[in-house]
Amino acid sequence: MIDTGGSGRLWLLSGPGSAYALQVTDRDELLHLHWGAPIALPDAEALAAEPPPAERPFESALDGREEYPVEGGPRFVRPALSVRSEHGGEGPGGDGPVRGTEWCFEEDEIAAGPDGEELRLHFHDSLHHLDLTLHYRLRPACDVVERWITAGHVGHAGTPALELLRADAATWTLPHRPAWRMSQLHGRWGAETQLARAPLAPGEHVIGSRRGHTSHQHLPWFALDEGEAGEEHGQVWSGALAWSGSWRIAIAALPGGRVQVTGGAGHDDAGLVRLTPGGGYTSPVFAGLYSAGGFGAASRAWHAYQRDHVLPGGPPHTAPLRPVAYRPGPPAGPSAPAAATAHGAGAAAAPGPDLAQHRELARRAAQMGVELYVVDACRGSLFGAQEGSARGGGRPGGSLPGGGPLKEFADEVHGLGMRLGVRVEPETVEPGGDLHRAHPDWVQRQPGRRGAEQAGRLVLNLARPDVLAHVAGELDALLHGAPVDHLAWDVSRSFTEAGWPGDRYPQRLWTGHVHGLYALFDRLRAAHPDLTVESGAGGGGRTDLGVLARVGQVETSATTDPLDRLAVQHGFSQLHPASAMSAPVTAGRAPGPNHRGASMRFRFVTAMAGVLGLDGDLLEWGAHKRAEAASWIALYKSVRPVVHDGDLYRLRPPGDGGVSAVQYVLGDDTVVLAWLQAQRFGEPAAPLRLRGLQPGAAYRDVATGVVRRGAVLAEHGLRTTLGGDLDAAVFHLRRG
Repeated sequence: MIDTGGSGRLWLLSGPGSAYALQVTDRDELLHLHWGAPIALPDAEALAAEPPPAERPFESALDGREEYPVEGGPRFVRPALSVRSEHGGEGPGGDGPVRGTEWCFEEDEIAAGPDGEELRLHFHDSLHHLDLTLHYRLRPACDVVERWITAGHVGHAGTPALELLRADAATWTLPHRPAWRMSQLHGRWGAETQLARAPLAPGEHVIGSRRGHTSHQHLPWFALDEGEAGEEHGQVWSGALAWSGSWRIAIAALPGGRVQVTGGAGHDDAGLVRLTPGGGYTSPVFAGLYSAGGFGAASRAWHAYQRDHVLPGGPPHTAPLRPVAYRPGPPAGPSAPAAATAHGAGAAAAPGPDLAQHRELARRAAQMGVELYVVDACRGSLFGAQEGSARGGGRPGGSLPGGGPLKEFADEVHGLGMRLGVRVEPETVEPGGDLHRAHPDWVQRQPGRRGAEQAGRLVLNLARPDVLAHVAGELDALLHGAPVDHLAWDVSRSFTEAGWPGDRYPQRLWTGHVHGLYALFDRLRAAHPDLTVESGAGGGGRTDLGVLARVGQVETSATTDPLDRLAVQHGFSQLHPASAMSAPVTAGRAPGPNHRGASMRFRFVTAMAGVLGLDGDLLEWGAHKRAEAASWIALYKSVRPVVHDGDLYRLRPPGDGGVSAVQYVLGDDTVVLAWLQAQRFGEPAAPLRLRGLQPGAAYRDVATGVVRRGAVLAEHGLRTTLGGDLDAAVFHLRRG
C-alpha cells in the first residue's frame, strides 16, 4: 500500500512487515525518512517535521539524508547520478561541458496493477533537458521494495547530447545505529558464494564486477545488521541488484552511525550511456528488503519474492518442477585430462562421447530416473572453428560429436522418456574460426591492441544489432533443426579488451551486451514457450536476479566436491531459492579439486538441497552403483516439491566440522537434509531442533512411521543417528 501525506509531497510504502517513507521538501530536496518496521502515515509526517541536523564546517546537512544523491551542490557523498552535457553552448558563457544536476520536482504518480503498486517521482533539469523518474514498486503481500530510475533527453533536435557518467538504480539509507555489520557473498571460480560477515568500518566498502558478467568473485547482494542478528532473530536490511553485467555496490559508513548503499550497472564512472534528444535509459532494478526475523526470515522473504515475481514458469506450486538432468562427461581413460571431469569451465577442452557412447549413456540415465539428457553438441562454442568437428559440434541442428544427426538422437532420447538439452556458448567465438574470419569486427577489441584470448575464445559484441541477429538466427536454426527442449547456456571467459572500434560511444558496449543477452533470452521464451534455459559462466559466474528472471536456473559452481558444495550452497541460499540452484553429482572416478572421496549417500544428499543432477561418465558406474543412484534419485523426486517451493530453515551452518542441516516446510510436509562432516570422540550427533512446525500437531516420519509432536521436535529435536565421517541423511515428516 502507498499512502500520500505532507501536502502531497510525502509518501509511505507499507508492506506486511515493513515500511518505507520519503519526502520532497519545499526546496525540492528528496529526503529519506524511514526504512524498517511498520509505521503509520502520521509517524512519517512527524519524522518529516523534525529539525535538520546542525550545520558543521566542511560538511553538508544533505549527506546521508538524501534518497538519491546527485552530483553537484553541497554534497560530498558518492553520487548516484552523474551527468555531463556534451557541449556547453547553452551553459553560462558557453564555457564547455557542464556537469552536475539541479533538478526541480514536477509531479508524482501512483499506479496500481497486477504487479502491485508503483510510485513514480518525476524531476526535471532544465539546463540538461533531462527528465528523471525514480520508481518504487511494492509487490502484493511482499516486503521487497523494487527501485529503479529512468532518464530521458527531452531537448529539441540539435540540442547537445548528454552523457550519463553514472546512473545508479538506487541509494538505500539505513537508520542511525551505534555499529553495523556487513554480510556479503564472495569467492572465485570453483569456490563461489562464500558467506562473509564482518563489522563495517568507517568509510566505503565497494564490491562489484569489472568482467562484463556478474562474476564468481562477488554477488550483487548485501545485508546489514547491528551485529547482533542471528538466523531467526534481529533486524536485517538487505538488497540485491538485478543485473548480469559489470556492476558496483558501494556501502558507505558515514559519520554519526548512518549508512548509505548505492548501486547499479557499470563498474566505474567513465561513462554509461550517451543520450541524444529523444533518447532514454532505464536502470536495472535494485531491490531492498527489511526483515525483523533475522537472516533466516530475510532469506525466506527473498525466496518467496523470486518464486512469486521473478522466476519464469508460472506461480510456485503450479510451475513444472526442475528436471533431474544428466550431462555426460568425457569418457574416462589414461589420456583424459583431470579438468575434463569438472563441471563447468575446462570441460569443453576434452573430446566428448561418440554417438554409440551417447546412446548407451542415455539408456542408462533413463533407467536411473534421469529426466533431461544434456549434450555438448556445440561443444565449447555455438560457433566452432571447423563446423562439423568434435570441437565445433556441427552447424546448429546438425551433428553430435563423433557423428550422428542431432534430430535422430533427440528422437531416441524422447523415446526413452527424457527431454533433450544442448549446451551452447553463443557469446564467444574461436579465433580464426569461420565466423571470426568473416566478421572480425564483431569481436570486442581495442584498436591497435592485441586481443587477449581466454579459454581459447574471443567475446562477441552482443550490443551490435547485426551480431545479435546472427546469434538469434543460429539459435533458431538449432531449435528448429532438432526437437531440443533445453539450453544449457555457458560463457567461458570475461571481457578484457571491451572496445567497439568506430562507434561514436564505445562505452555503451558494457550495458548494450547485457541488453542484447536479455533480448536473446526473451526472444527464445517468446518463440519457444516450452523451452527451458539454464545459465552459467564456467560455473557460477552469472548468478543474479536479472538473469534468473529470464532463465529460472543457474549453475552454482564448477566444483562438485560435496563438502565444498555445502559452503557454496549455504551462501547461495542467503538470497536465492533451491529451485534456482543446479546441484550435480559427478559420476565416475573424478577426484575433484581436493582429491577427497565421499559416499554416494553424502554426495546425493548434498545435491538434494537444490536441483539434483548428474555429470561425468556413467559408463564407469556398475549395475550396483547405478541402482543405488536410482534409489537416491527416486527419494529426491519424492521430496523435490517441498525442497523447491518450501520455506527454508538453516538449522545449522556448515564449517565447524560437525553436523549441518537445512529444513524445508511446505504445507503438511517437512524435509530435513542433514550432514555430519566428522564424528569426534565417539560422541553422537546432536539432535536437530526443527522450526516452522505447529506445536500441537503430530508429525509422522514417512520412512519409519514414528510420530512426534511439533513441540517435541522444536524443543528436544530430531535425532539423526549420523556417525563416522561424511555421513548424511534425509528425513521426510508429514503432519496429520
